[in-house]
Amino acid sequence: MAGEDDRGLEGKVAIVTGAGALDDGIGNGRAAAILLARAGANVVVVDRKEEPAARTVGMITDEGGTATVAVGDVTIDAECQDIVASTIATYGRLDVLDNNVGIGSRGSVVDEDPDTWDRVMNVNVRSMFLMSKHAVPAMAETGGGAIVNIASIAALRPYKITTYSTSKGAVIALTKAMAVDHAADGIRVNCVAPGPVYTPMVAGQGMPDELRERRRRASLLEIEGTGWDIGNAVVFLCSNQARYITGQTLVVDGGVTLRAAPRR
Repeated sequence: MAGEDDRGLEGKVAIVTGAGALDDGIGNGRAAAILLARAGANVVVVDRKEEPAARTVGMITDEGGTATVAVGDVTIDAECQDIVASTIATYGRLDVLDNNVGIGSRGSVVDEDPDTWDRVMNVNVRSMFLMSKHAVPAMAETGGGAIVNIASIAALRPYKITTYSTSKGAVIALTKAMAVDHAADGIRVNCVAPGPVYTPMVAGQGMPDELRERRRRASLLEIEGTGWDIGNAVVFLCSNQARYITGQTLVVDGGVTLRAAPRR
């Protein structure tokens, strides 16, 4: 499927969480999984539901790549442990982890329901903690690896999505802490902060065409971001081309954060 190149991902083993998507749509996780496979990695596609994960695997194997399904809830410790253990049992090692799972919420601290706050923190932060908790020792056993955590520009420029912004700010802090803690294990840890990309999750929320166009024009480049843009950033940060990069947040937003924030 992929010839050898200078990215150093040929034959490596990658776990991508949240790598399913609606029908044949390309979300951030599915894009990363496909692109890692195109770079020569063996990919473990993780999703809570088997069908979306299996569809991603099918997309990879149809191109001649190697991938397997792992069904699990990454907010549950035992299931994260099982995902890593099954990866080792199948491929004998683990080199890459893309922590991609996340959900949103709107409103201020006054508006937010405490149960929703807990759920967002659980999905957006706890999932990355738990997957990393089990992935790091596995990577260390074979000389290291790379972890990428998916945050958001909402952590850098909040706007009326306080719970979500807070959770993604925590992801950036977690990334930096892990980079410090595990550098001696040969593990690099970085973060991607997507801007307003158009994904199946966004489409499934019934976004009006007018809002979609406004999001596109918010970019300095006036182009619409897609899951492929985020996937390409993940592959770069996991590759040998990023060998001297750790603890950093790569903003992938077409320049949205360089514009003034929307008026309240």
